[in-house]
Amino acid sequence: MNDKMKLEIAEELGLLEKVNATGWKSLTAKESGRIGGILARRKKKMEKAVT
Repeated sequence: MNDKMKLEIAEELGLLEKVNATGWKSLTAKESGRIGGILARRKKKMEKAVT
């Protein structure tokens, strides 16, 4: 589930081509942090919706 969400977020941020071409390691710290922050927010929101 995390990988799918990460790919969706990367696509929304316009980074999916870069990830597909060169892998996750090619992202800058800022780009990775942005994806991680959005992922954390979405996971937290999903957990609240379940409870």
